Amino acid sequence: MSRRNNLRSVLAHACLRHVAPARFSVASCGVPGLLAPIHPAAARVLADARIALPPPPQHDWRAFLRAGAPRVDIVILLDPLADVDVPRWPGQPDTALWSYPDLGARGDALAPAEVWQLLHSLRRRLEILANLPMRGVDRAELRSDLRDIAHSW
Repeated sequence: MSRRNNLRSVLAHACLRHVAPARFSVASCGVPGLLAPIHPAAARVLADARIALPPPPQHDWRAFLRAGAPRVDIVILLDPLADVDVPRWPGQPDTALWSYPDLGARGDALAPAEVWQLLHSLRRRLEILANLPMRGVDRAELRSDLRDIAHSW
């Protein structure tokens, strides 16, 4: 989750679907009222990396609070400012903050190398996540591992 759900969370969403397609059901979301169209740099870098864009629609976090919404087990915040706005998630999923700068706020004045570096960092972290044991593990250990991944490059 990031505030606008247009660059960081789009990259993370697409990347996790790419590295672990059968392991996770992935969704991304942003803060209500702040959603923006997918940033062109995100679309360009994902296309160059041969990673599919996430399927539409983009969501704000209210979509996951409604009755009948899919169950959320893990919430990864990519924006420390989003933490202020985040609701109490149903089912108390494990959460972690993997803070990344808001490159999308710069509009089109964004160097492609910065977006590639962001994608590379997200991919490394998401590959670690994809290789964590999820079943038969103490939930506190899993929560700790999720938070520790934020400190890996």
